[in-house]
Amino acid sequence: MNHRTSHLRLGVLALLWGASFLLIKLALTAMSPAQVAFTRIALGAAVLVALCAVRGLRMRLDRRLLPHVVVAGFFASALPWVLLGIGERTVDSGLAGAVNATTPLWTLLFGYVLGARGGFSPRMLGGLAVGFGGVLLILAPWQGASAGTGVLACLAAAASYGVGYVHIGRKLTGTGAPAPVLAALQLVAAAGLAAVVLPLEGLPAVRFDAVALLAVAVLGVFGTGVGFALNYRLIADEGATVASTVTYLMPVVSVLLGWLVLGERLSWRVLLGIALVLAGVALTRNRTARDGAAGAPADRVPDGAPRVAPAHPYTDLATNHPMK
Repeated sequence: MNHRTSHLRLGVLALLWGASFLLIKLALTAMSPAQVAFTRIALGAAVLVALCAVRGLRMRLDRRLLPHVVVAGFFASALPWVLLGIGERTVDSGLAGAVNATTPLWTLLFGYVLGARGGFSPRMLGGLAVGFGGVLLILAPWQGASAGTGVLACLAAAASYGVGYVHIGRKLTGTGAPAPVLAALQLVAAAGLAAVVLPLEGLPAVRFDAVALLAVAVLGVFGTGVGFALNYRLIADEGATVASTVTYLMPVVSVLLGWLVLGERLSWRVLLGIALVLAGVALTRNRTARDGAAGAPADRVPDGAPRVAPAHPYTDLATNHPMK
């Protein structure tokens, strides 16, 4: 196992997923939120279906799993990506990336609310308090600042990821189905769901803008499709916990790219809020899972295709799921 190669993959993955917020911002200059979401989903699904074909994986599942794949496609792909598009109409791409970093916190919280896990340890409660304290610092209501629909849409997207990942952890992880097939079918289902939303926007005309159209193409093919392949390989080679390091890099990449490319303002308050959110995520991580899974290869399914089987199912799944 070449750790240097894995570190390179991790860096590329952080760049692809961290840049997704910038790419959404650019794509919105020519397309509506639903159009951006549908296009990236369709392109990503095409890449994943091709990946399954190359690996000889059949696109079939137990019929009992298909409804759960559709639910995952809605909450972990279609809904959050439409919401991110709505949010980034008025919110800086860097701020959207910072808010998205709360996803593991929402996943842990909904895992408890939906009865998917037991009670919280003091460490986890502290992590939730610190993480959501960071969100409060970013929003700064004491300064008379209004969160606005944009920030709320981004926050709702992160919460939607949380619901989706808990559902995936409960109903799809550990079923024996190869992860590429699950992810490909999830995106196919999400494409159908996103297509339903398109007429609701009145089918606005797509404005021809080379930069915007290139941005959505890169977002779909590389940010979604290739990003999944890199993440999948990282989990297989290094384990879920090592691969989840990307969670800590993504908001840094999104904020820096927003500042460098779009001239977005860097606020000490937002930077400190990001730091608190990531500190909260770190605290909620199961210490045993972190120590035991680091460097351990993912479990293997009977046909030889590795699948995600993290020791700490919801926080690790939230940070390693390919649908970022």
